[in-house]
Amino acid sequence: MTKKLKDLLVKLPTQRQARIERRTQELATLKELRTAAQQTQTDMALALGVGQDAISRLEKRSDMLLSTLRLYIESLGGKLQLVAQFPGRPPVVLDHLGIKKP
Repeated sequence: MTKKLKDLLVKLPTQRQARIERRTQELATLKELRTAAQQTQTDMALALGVGQDAISRLEKRSDMLLSTLRLYIESLGGKLQLVAQFPGRPPVVLDHLGIKKP
């Protein structure tokens, strides 16, 4: 059974949670996020209903569907937000991108 990051974090000591949070702020790749969440590619594959090889390929890609990225991030217990920034204007959070319609 796949465990979500938030379920694992609440069981850790507060200092460890803080260190993980600080480190997460520094991460840039999907592989680093997955590793910080103590999830294997196999764990992610089970959560997303794909093979482990698909996770390996996904983590190496620089271009993917927002819906795929959203599922990956949510499987780690996170939330994906896309923010558009324009000069002289406040940032705009774009909603409903990458969400599959029923």
